[in-house]
Amino acid sequence: MPRGGPDIGALLKPDEVREWRALTVENPKSKPTAEEAAALKEKKAKEKKGKDSLLKKVVERINDSTIKKDKIKKALDKAAAEAPSEEVPRPFWLDPPSGTRDFEPAEMKVRNWLFDHMRQTAKQFGFKEYDAPVLEHVELYERKAGEEISQQMYCFTDKEGARVTLRPEMTPSLARMVLNLTNLATGEVRAALPLKWFSIPQCWRFETTQRGRKREHYQWNMDIVGEPGIVAEVELLTAVATFFKRLGVGPDIVGIRVNSRKVLDVAITKAGVPRDKFEKVCVVVDKLDKIGAEAVKCMLTEDLELPSSTADVILQCLQASSVDDLAKAVGLSQTDPAIAELKTLFELCTAYGVGDYLDFDASVVRGLAYYTGVVFEAFDRKGELRAICGGGRDDRLPGV
Repeated sequence: MPRGGPDIGALLKPDEVREWRALTVENPKSKPTAEEAAALKEKKAKEKKGKDSLLKKVVERINDSTIKKDKIKKALDKAAAEAPSEEVPRPFWLDPPSGTRDFEPAEMKVRNWLFDHMRQTAKQFGFKEYDAPVLEHVELYERKAGEEISQQMYCFTDKEGARVTLRPEMTPSLARMVLNLTNLATGEVRAALPLKWFSIPQCWRFETTQRGRKREHYQWNMDIVGEPGIVAEVELLTAVATFFKRLGVGPDIVGIRVNSRKVLDVAITKAGVPRDKFEKVCVVVDKLDKIGAEAVKCMLTEDLELPSSTADVILQCLQASSVDDLAKAVGLSQTDPAIAELKTLFELCTAYGVGDYLDFDASVVRGLAYYTGVVFEAFDRKGELRAICGGGRDDRLPGV
């Protein structure tokens, strides 16, 4: 026996060393980007899990209580580092581009199953499927969101000199298609209203890859055009709840938070917020769930330079626990159209048998400033995931 104890390296099997080496994740030579750091963290977690499992097996096989687990781990590290490399260098192009993924047959089967339920639900509610080019004009998005939106898009100038982009979302394409059905002089739509269309487009956004948010994604869109009444929102919410039911996902697992931007508009105006800051206020208050009331107030008062009393009024409205409480906080009567509309929505959804999925939540504002009425957002009740889906009314969209 060597001085200081047994030669642990000699106790290790070649296949154990090879597996340990294969599990090892090399540290980057330069400082990683935020996206690379997130990916590295994920790989390191898998490395630890794999090595812990392998180490347990090696310790059990050696079965020597005089040899500590840490020493076996160090021996594996040393043997793996000294072992000759048997790996062929892996070309970078074998991996899909950052933020994208492959769908092998087993995964494709699950994706098709999910998409089939989306299609069947949409058709059950009378929606018709449509599609549009994955390549769109950059100007279509800049008209709605400003030139800064191009920083989040895969945009380029094609060989004919046109500025084009892979679509980051489907709604502007829908608006373009509806405008092509419209007499631009009179505003009359040359089709029977309301239009009820749905699609499951592939979309692209050049953003930092996060859990549940890749650069390439698919999105189920259902849109109703030309219905001014609250029945449009009721039908969409019922369709979403029906989809969850089809998947076996009950109201104990997911919920749908509902609010009204009409009421929020009144609240922000009464609080004394200038109209030129309305959009920025919407973006800030949409962070309430993520950063808390104190941080939101700090952003309102410091970043947007609003008075502390104005921020307090806004937060008081966002924390209302019911439609009645919201009406009192904003100073609206129970018969105000915006309040009555919300109450009717909850009553109809209950009558349709999906009321148990719905929760009133005054903090849901859906950061985008273009919403003009009811807004909603589906969530998991354990609070472990990102928003599952969301939407709202935009009566100005066809003017894009």
